[in-house]
Amino acid sequence: MGAKIFIGGIAFMALLVAGYLYLDGLLFDGVKPREVSEKGFKGTLFAKNEIQNRPAIVLVGGGDWGDYWGQEFAKANYAGLSLPYYRMEGLPERMEEIPLEYFEKAISWLQEQPEVNRDKVVVMGASRNAELALLVASYYPELVDGVIAYSPSAVSWSNTVLPFNSDEIKPSWTFNNKPVPYIAMAKLRGGETDIIETLPYWRKALADSNTVRSAAIPVENINGPILLLSGRKDAVWPSAMMSDMIANRIGASSFGFPLENIQYDNAGHLLSVNPNNSSPMRHGRMMVDGKEYSFSFGGTEEGNRVAREDALRQVFNFLSAIASE
Repeated sequence: MGAKIFIGGIAFMALLVAGYLYLDGLLFDGVKPREVSEKGFKGTLFAKNEIQNRPAIVLVGGGDWGDYWGQEFAKANYAGLSLPYYRMEGLPERMEEIPLEYFEKAISWLQEQPEVNRDKVVVMGASRNAELALLVASYYPELVDGVIAYSPSAVSWSNTVLPFNSDEIKPSWTFNNKPVPYIAMAKLRGGETDIIETLPYWRKALADSNTVRSAAIPVENINGPILLLSGRKDAVWPSAMMSDMIANRIGASSFGFPLENIQYDNAGHLLSVNPNNSSPMRHGRMMVDGKEYSFSFGGTEEGNRVAREDALRQVFNFLSAIASE
């Protein structure tokens, strides 16, 4: 009945990232990745052998995206942990009812590594994984010292926004075996044309202020600076609007750290991919009720290029500020 394939938020990237990341982003330049499968989590640690007591970045979602960023951070003398949490052997098949405790285990392990300054751990994610990064930082302020969120969400969503999850509405995330409050979503439906627009799907849900209030991520609990990066022409979901929602919530609290809400006028959803990729994807395809549709990630080619390059600088400036504290 619902969408057979609906790529929501970071799931868009998770299913398509192999097509737009260059192989040269995975070349190691002297940094040998270390596979980790212990303490109840799986990941890959990127760090130079000679570094010690440096800031570390947890790349929520892992995969090719996490490996690319882990490598880039390692080359800059940081430590990067590429952290998948589903669709790998030994991990859940579906992105639903994922316990936040999984990330607690990974971060606690990371803090014990000699390469890492335990008081300077940053979590980073894009789209739905930015939603998750903000949640982890909000629920574990004692472990996380900053957040980088590309194309983020201000609220938690149900499992049903993704095609491979159960048709039964469930929370995407849990904490202490209880659901993290979420907005319950019906599956996306197609239309008569071969093009599908996803923005109305999200905007309709965000128009219910009571539901939004109950599902809002408690970002005011985060114990460190926050960097939000979004495109005003995001055609996947309203990430700039949700960034403003995050900023407004922070502004109404006693949050004691810097918040940067950087928005790019002509950029779309895919801001966190390798900016050196000369042919980044601007459109994707999805199957809904047995029919294939085309959808747009948004932004212009030039607007996306400029945004990705500037966002890369913003990320490293953000990390440099944390490192110098």
